[in-house]
Amino acid sequence: MEFTEVVRSRRMVRRYDPDRPVPRELVERCLANAVRSPSAGFSQGWDFLVLTTPAEREAFWAATTEPDAAGDSWLDGIRAAPVLVLCLSHKDAYLDRYAAPDKGWTDRDEARWPVPYWDVDTGMASLLILLTATDEGLGTLFFGVPPEHHDAVHRAFEIPVSRTIVGVVSMGYAVPGPKSPSLRRHRRTGREVAHWGSFGVAGEDA
Repeated sequence: MEFTEVVRSRRMVRRYDPDRPVPRELVERCLANAVRSPSAGFSQGWDFLVLTTPAEREAFWAATTEPDAAGDSWLDGIRAAPVLVLCLSHKDAYLDRYAAPDKGWTDRDEARWPVPYWDVDTGMASLLILLTATDEGLGTLFFGVPPEHHDAVHRAFEIPVSRTIVGVVSMGYAVPGPKSPSLRRHRRTGREVAHWGSFGVAGEDA
């Protein structure tokens, strides 16, 4: 499948076939592509926690949901995903890298960073997981962990406190389900989001 076809067919999947496991080699292929993502200073400050067994996945959901919370179609559909990949960023890898002699920011001052590139780079690596999985015929979703549950997830999987949960990729074989109401929103075109030379200036052929 060509890259443009992958992008065109990409959509977030919220329901999975629980009885159809994802072959390990497909997951490993997704991760192999993830580490080819760009990273500032080649810091590569990311880690990916892969959950594939029922016990592992249930531990994640137990840590991220309230025990007495009423079920809903979104959560029920996502819980059926046979693979969850927690995408973790590592800020210190960047601060350490840029304190090296060839960079020279020995003060490790976070104010030098206009945005947290450790999170940005992990997000880009996550996108490569999503695109690779789609190319392999899998359905995927990128979703976040509510901030009040981050500590519980860290404890459940012994994640070092130096790692930040940027998001989670669920993957599996999609089954039909209701479409997200968000899809009714207009998708902005390239012309609508492009500003040429100065903000607010459309292209000549717009």
